[in-house]
Amino acid sequence: MDQDTLKALVGQAALAYVQPHSILGVGTGSTVNKFIEALAKAAIPLKGAVSSSEATTQLLQQAGIEVMDSSAVASLDWYIDGADEIDHQGFMVKGGGAALTREKIVADLADKFLCIADASKLVEVLGQFPLPVEVVPMSSAHIIRRFAALGGQATVRLAKDGQPLVTDNGMHIVDVRGLHITDPKAMEDLVSVWPGVVTVGIFAHHKASVCLLGSPEGVKTLTF
Repeated sequence: MDQDTLKALVGQAALAYVQPHSILGVGTGSTVNKFIEALAKAAIPLKGAVSSSEATTQLLQQAGIEVMDSSAVASLDWYIDGADEIDHQGFMVKGGGAALTREKIVADLADKFLCIADASKLVEVLGQFPLPVEVVPMSSAHIIRRFAALGGQATVRLAKDGQPLVTDNGMHIVDVRGLHITDPKAMEDLVSVWPGVVTVGIFAHHKASVCLLGSPEGVKTLTF
């Protein structure tokens, strides 16, 4: 099975975690898009959803699901999102779709995080995928130097027009290669306090509770 088929499988499997008449936290990315497609077809009645990006908001609204402002919701049972990497402890790297800040905000509202991913995202140690960091634009050069001191090679992510990509929050993304993240919580804590960092794409304090992993043998359920 190709990656697209695996993503559709886990998107469908995630429906088992959706409680009727609940408010759902919904992430961003190609795997989540498959979940939203499955959710629309299943027609599970929901009070609404809290979205992590403008792109997801548009898809949810097209599916007839009311999108609620995060400030109007005190808590969520589940946040459902993909990952660029997930390890065997449920720690993740996220932000390939540039929505990491809003993703982490919505994840913080939720009691549990359901990660939906294909088997290629499961790794022994985080860091093979470039670590995304959302930053205030004026801080980019200094943050790049800070990562260089840690042995990482950081660059500002560019949009298709060759200019720095601008997030939904008006910020830039720095992508960091060459890291070997053996202690995700410590790295998340370290980078989060650097001036100019809005959000680092390590989800250690907001790690997965469950991961549905699409593989050629079917959907595997990992519980952390």
